[in-house]
Amino acid sequence: MTKNRILRDALAGGKLLTAMAAHNPLAAKLAEEAGFGAVWGSGFELSASYAVPDANILSMGTHLEMMRAIASVTAIPLIADIDTGFGNAVNVSYVVPQYEAAGASAVVIEDKTFPKDTSLRAGGRQELVRIDEFQGKVAAAVSARHDRDFMVIARVEALIAGLGQAEAQKRGLAYQEAGADAVLIHSKQTTPDEILSFIAAWQGSIPLVLVPTAYPQLTEADIAALGKVGIVIYGNHAIRAAVGAMRSVFAQIRRDGGIREVDKTLPAVKEIIELQDDARMRRIEGKFLR
Repeated sequence: MTKNRILRDALAGGKLLTAMAAHNPLAAKLAEEAGFGAVWGSGFELSASYAVPDANILSMGTHLEMMRAIASVTAIPLIADIDTGFGNAVNVSYVVPQYEAAGASAVVIEDKTFPKDTSLRAGGRQELVRIDEFQGKVAAAVSARHDRDFMVIARVEALIAGLGQAEAQKRGLAYQEAGADAVLIHSKQTTPDEILSFIAAWQGSIPLVLVPTAYPQLTEADIAALGKVGIVIYGNHAIRAAVGAMRSVFAQIRRDGGIREVDKTLPAVKEIIELQDDARMRRIEGKFLR
């Protein structure tokens, strides 16, 4: 069974799928090792790993090649965050087949203007495109895919932009009409009330996707009980964990004037070599090096 089919069947089966963000193949392997059902190819995390804003600063090529690298080392589906699609509907028509060929099983496209501003930034510039324009993007993405199991997820930013529930519902239904396989509804409120109101009112026939970064008190059990959500994405926890761990370790090394104490708390080099799949290289060496 293909990764694309695994993802589509997971949503059709009605069981909540969990996706962990990753900004490189190592983070993706750790997410798979931990038991997540999918990897979220996070634009925010990748931008952060390059120390630039999540505002379409990085090129599509940089993001695409990282998605290709992630897909090549994991057996679980990859959901690629392609922001606004790197342009208009024409750009999307060219972009989607490249992500599909790179091994992604889905793309998420958001209804902001290009270049976008990151959703959770205080005072961010949250400007949305017209509904009919974004319908064109969704339809272009659906038309451009080669495998019907490859999924196109439309991300509604109306709540982020402060446009209210009615606008968010209107946009979600319009994107379903354009062919979206799921709708990602996003919120920056620190309680889940806004999201729960949207879910309660949702009359669409396609599943919803949540990213509970701003409202972490909503658990997977809570989300699954709602009955309308197919995927929960943990959108930036890999990069935040990495930053926190590196800051702590680096600071201790400076305090201690060496690595004697901190080394005891770190994974052994042997574990890193195992994550690099060194064993596979040794098997190849044994079979082919002459």
